[in-house]
Amino acid sequence: MKVILISMPDVVPLFIHEMAVHMPNHGIASVGGNIDSDHEVYLIDLIRKRRSIKKYLTRIVHRIQPDIVGLSAMAWQYNTCLRIAHLLKELRPQVKIVIGGYHATLMAEEIATASEAEWIDFIVRGEGEECCRRLVNALAGRDRIADIPSLSYKVDGRFVHNPRAENLDLNTLKLPIRDRRRLTWGYHIMHLKIEVLETSRGCTRACNFCSMKHMYGRSFRTYPISRVLADLDDIYYKRNVRWVFITDDNMVLNPNRAMELCDAIISRNYQGLSLVVQADCVSMATNEAMVAKMAEAGFRSVFLGIENGSKKNLSVAGKGDIVAASKKAVENCHKYGMMVVGGLIFGFPEDDVDSIRENYEFFTAVGADAAYCQLLTPYPKTAMREDLLAQGLVANQTDYKKYSGLWANVRTKHLSADELQYQFWLQRQLVLGWLDPPDNVRKRARLWTWVWRFAFRPFLKVRYGLIMRQGGWEGRYQHELRRWERMNTFNDLDGY
Repeated sequence: MKVILISMPDVVPLFIHEMAVHMPNHGIASVGGNIDSDHEVYLIDLIRKRRSIKKYLTRIVHRIQPDIVGLSAMAWQYNTCLRIAHLLKELRPQVKIVIGGYHATLMAEEIATASEAEWIDFIVRGEGEECCRRLVNALAGRDRIADIPSLSYKVDGRFVHNPRAENLDLNTLKLPIRDRRRLTWGYHIMHLKIEVLETSRGCTRACNFCSMKHMYGRSFRTYPISRVLADLDDIYYKRNVRWVFITDDNMVLNPNRAMELCDAIISRNYQGLSLVVQADCVSMATNEAMVAKMAEAGFRSVFLGIENGSKKNLSVAGKGDIVAASKKAVENCHKYGMMVVGGLIFGFPEDDVDSIRENYEFFTAVGADAAYCQLLTPYPKTAMREDLLAQGLVANQTDYKKYSGLWANVRTKHLSADELQYQFWLQRQLVLGWLDPPDNVRKRARLWTWVWRFAFRPFLKVRYGLIMRQGGWEGRYQHELRRWERMNTFNDLDGY
């Protein structure tokens, strides 16, 4: 069987410009790597083909003539996913379309009864490696579709949902695809080559805005350290890449295991290795020895889920009181030379203009280097969504294309959705201002930071200055809104 696995082109520039970071999709790479070797498997990351999707896919489909195409999408990418499924069916009517990922998992029953189900043949719910492996074999006549857990399929035009599978044993998974079967290339972080690595799956924290538990439950599973090292060797030696983003939901959830992994990486003596990871504030605040070990192993940047400076808002989010932990976590990271990107969430029920400004001011007080700011998003099937619906605070219940964290889909008790959107943007400009890369980033990404500080940022200041002289803050805001609207508009998919 000939299989193509595709990730979506939609992006969200919540930290830096949408062209500054393009990373490969680890999900399709792992699914592809675990399909039996007698099938032909190809990967396409459409993030690298954002302005020529139809032309590119038309050429690839005509050349490969796939039997199966798998599409992976988040909630805010699902509209694009459907349009691509329609295009693929037009290009090759006999192709079998499989969708998977978070949105397909959470919304399988709704998708199955919607009109767009005509473009979809199969839905994979939850982890895809084993389900997709068996599906490909079944379509080749070597397995039975009805026996494959976590698979939804059509009988007489109506979807049937097989029982959900148990979580996979990560010991059994093969390495992801990173070779010539990956048809797209040019992955980078600020023009430095980057790859993606997974060392664990899941998180046991109780954040009620997160949909992760619908994928894995409240679980935390780790890969054998020997397997992680084999994966890292593949990236470092075979791909000649020195920047690695660890895609784990929360790698530091087990500090002892994190330190054991760091020791193993240190023992390999990788030269020039730079690791990027996301972590929770409590673990990073209460385990300084682990932070020190991470720095020694090559961790250069950490994304911390600070979320909010209000204890009340943190309680609403199921985060607990992590205000002090946020400050200590940043302090520990800086002590050992790691850059901190702090995650902030705005739009909780009690938020008003003052609380939005104060949250940005809290961020500056914490001392993180860069802010990853999102608006509270009522993702399907989350406890947060149900609570906000009960309070009548969800302003947009159905247009999932806006569910990216960039758009206000909720209102608060004090602000309409439009007012929240504006204040979320305005207070950031007033309090945080322009990004100023810290010294350690300037040293490791000299070209990018030089271009940003001495060319691009000065140009933008002049440009936005002209816009503001004509229309003030409101004029500049409307200019930004139009840019955001254009960002994930793919004109060559019009009509699908």
